[in-house]
Amino acid sequence: MRAWRPAVPGIAEVFHARIVDYAYPLHVHDTWTVLIVDDGAIAYDLDRRSCGASLGTVAVLPPGVVHNGKPAPGTAAGFRKRNLYLEPSFLPAALVGPAVDRTTVDDPALRAALAALHDALAAGVGPLDAEARLALIGERIAGHLAPRTAAARRPESPVADRLRDLLDARLTDPLPLREAAALLDRSVPHLVRSFTRRHGLSPHAYVLGRRVEAARTRLLAGARPADVAVELGFHDQAHLTRHFRRHTSTTPGRYARGRP
Repeated sequence: MRAWRPAVPGIAEVFHARIVDYAYPLHVHDTWTVLIVDDGAIAYDLDRRSCGASLGTVAVLPPGVVHNGKPAPGTAAGFRKRNLYLEPSFLPAALVGPAVDRTTVDDPALRAALAALHDALAAGVGPLDAEARLALIGERIAGHLAPRTAAARRPESPVADRLRDLLDARLTDPLPLREAAALLDRSVPHLVRSFTRRHGLSPHAYVLGRRVEAARTRLLAGARPADVAVELGFHDQAHLTRHFRRHTSTTPGRYARGRP
C-alpha cells in the first residue's frame, strides 16, 4: 500500500494498493473516488447495487454513498488498484445520482489518462502539470455521467495570452490553474486547450522552459547551480539538472563552466 496527498488542487489523496483475501466493510467517503484496476477485478455494492471494476474500466464512486469492496469471484490473487480521492467540489453535486447509476465507465482513453496521471504523481510531477491533466480527466468523466447540454467553448487565443502573462508574472511560484481560471472567468480545461492550441505546449511545459532560460542567464552571471535551483522554484539541484539537461543537452555545472 502507498498513500499520499500531493500538492495538487482537487486531489485529497492518492492511494495505491494490492488487496488479497480482504473485504472492505460498508462505508462512505466525503470525496469522489476514481479507481482503476491494474490486475484482477473488484466487486462492490454501491447504494445496494452490485457493481464491479476490472482492468479495462474506470470506476467512479460519488461522495456520501454507501459502498464496500472485495476481490471479484474467481480472482484468488486479489486485485491491484490505484485510487484518486477527489474533493467533493471536483464534480458538480448534480452528478452524484448519475454516478450511482453509471458507476463503471468503459473508456480506454480515460483509463489511459488516469494511469498516466498516477505515474506522473508517483514520479513527483509538478502541480501545474498534474492539475492540467486532472482537469481534462474531470471534464471527460462529467461527459460520461451527464449528456452535454452545450458545445464546448472554442479555444481562445486572447485568453491563452492572458494566461501566459499570468504565468510569466509568477514564474518561480506558478499560479494554480484553478486560480487562473477564476481570474479569467474560464474553466481549467478551456484554459489548457486554449494555451496548448495557441502556444504549442502545455502551461507546465511553458513554465519549465521559461525557468530553464532564466537559469541559463543566472548561471552565466556566475550563480551556483544549487542557488539557481532554489531561486527559480525547482525542488532541488537534481530537479534543475534533469530539466536543464533535457532542454540544453548538458548539465548546469558544465554550462556554467563553459563561460570564457
